[in-house]
Amino acid sequence: MDTADKLALLADAAKYDASCSSSGSARENANGGIGNGAVGGVCHSWSADGRCISLLKVLLSNACAWDCAYCANRRSADVRRGAFEPEELVRLVIDFYKRNYIEGVFLSSGVVSCPDATMERLISVARTLRVRERFNGYIHLKVIPGASDILVNEAARWADRVSVNIELPSAASLARIAPDKTPQAIFGPMRTLARAGGFEPRRLIAEPRPLLEAPAPLLPARPRTSDAPGRRELSVHEARKDRTRNPGASVLPAGQTTQLVVGASPDSDAAILTLAENLYLAYDVRRVYYSAFVPVADDPRIPSLGRPPLLREHRLYQADWLFRFYGFTAAEILADGASLDDDLDPKSAWALRNLAFFPVDVNKAGYAELLRVPGIGPVSCSRILRARRSSSLRHDQLPALGVVMKRARAFVVCADKAADSGERTRALGDARILRALLADPVAARAPGEGERQLESDWRAGA
Repeated sequence: MDTADKLALLADAAKYDASCSSSGSARENANGGIGNGAVGGVCHSWSADGRCISLLKVLLSNACAWDCAYCANRRSADVRRGAFEPEELVRLVIDFYKRNYIEGVFLSSGVVSCPDATMERLISVARTLRVRERFNGYIHLKVIPGASDILVNEAARWADRVSVNIELPSAASLARIAPDKTPQAIFGPMRTLARAGGFEPRRLIAEPRPLLEAPAPLLPARPRTSDAPGRRELSVHEARKDRTRNPGASVLPAGQTTQLVVGASPDSDAAILTLAENLYLAYDVRRVYYSAFVPVADDPRIPSLGRPPLLREHRLYQADWLFRFYGFTAAEILADGASLDDDLDPKSAWALRNLAFFPVDVNKAGYAELLRVPGIGPVSCSRILRARRSSSLRHDQLPALGVVMKRARAFVVCADKAADSGERTRALGDARILRALLADPVAARAPGEGERQLESDWRAGA
C-alpha cells in the first residue's frame, strides 16, 4: 500500500473523533523553524484574525487490539487495515505544510499490541517534528487509555493539546461496550495531564450514580456568591475565573480535552452532563466534546438507531455552553428529569421552570442575573451594563445591544415599564405562550424533520 492509499484509508478512519476542533495554543515560530500554533484553532476552525485554519487529521494505524462496539476500527470489524511508519507520517506532515495544505496535525491510532507501544510510536512522530524538523505548528496527540505516566508526560511535552477520550459516561456501559477499557485506565492519564498543566486533580463528584470515578481526593464545594436563585456549589464558569492559563506555555499550552459518544449506550443526559461538569472541575479539562453515535455495524451491545442522534448532541453542546460561559450547573439544567427538552434549548427550559425569578429589571440586575434571561448572552449582557451607566434603558433600545427581544420580552422590565406590562403578564401566566416564544426553530418542525436537517448539515460538513 503506497502513502496515498494509506492517507485515504487512515484519514477516513479518523473522522469520527470530534475532539480536535480548536487549539487554544499560541506557540510561536522560532528562528529556523517552520509553522505557528495559532490561538484561534485548527481543523477548519476560525482564528482570532478571521483565518480558516486546516489540520491533517489521521490515524497512525487503524489496526486495533481492542473491540469497542461503537468503533468502526474495532478488532472484530471487517475493514481494510493499514498503518504509517512514524518517519513516513513525519514526511507527509512536513510536505503538506510546505505546500500550504495544513497548519497542524491531529494524530491518533488504534491500539497496536498495547497502549505503551502505541504511545511510543505516536510520540516518535511528534518528537521528530519538533526536534529534527523544527515544526512549531499545532500538534494534537491522542493518549491511549492505560498508557504509562512517563509516556503521557512525554506526549504533553511535545504536543499543544492532548486528549483522552472517555466515550461512555458510566462504568456499566464501559464494561459492556468497551470491555478492554477501564475507568482507571482513562482517568490515570487525565490526572497526569492535569498535573502536567499545573493543576492538581481532584475526585469526580458523581451524581447520579453510577458514573466513572477516579481515586483521588474529594473535590470540595464552596458557597456561591452569585445572585441567581437556588445555587450553592461551584460552577465551571466560576472555577475558571480563578484558573489562569498561558497559551504560550512550553508544556501542554492548549490543555486536555475528551469526547463522549451520545447514543451508543442507554446513559441519560443527566449522566453525561454530570460527568462533563465534573471533568471540567476535577481535571481542568479544556473542552468536552459530544459525538452523536454513528451506527457502523449491527452489534447486540449497542442500541439500534435509525440515524445519529444529532438533535440530542446539539442540546448537550448548548448545555455545555451554559457550564462554561453562563454559570449554570448540571443540577440546574436538568432539575426536573434525566433528559434535555427536545423542543427548547436548556436555558429556555430553565427559565420556564423558574418563572418566579422573572421579570428581571435590566437597569438594576447584576451580570449573573441578566445571563439567566432568554435572549441575553455574555456580549449583550456586557453591553447592557455599559449602556445603563449613562441612562436608564428602554425596551426599544435593547435590540441595538444584541438582545433577542422575541425571547427576552416577557422576562425583562425596563424604564418604560408600562410599554410591555400587559403582554408580559399574559405570557408569564401561560406556559404555552412562553413555549411558543422560546421554541427552537429546528425542533419546532414536523417530527423528525429538524433532526433530518441537522443530519443533512452534518453529512455536508456544515
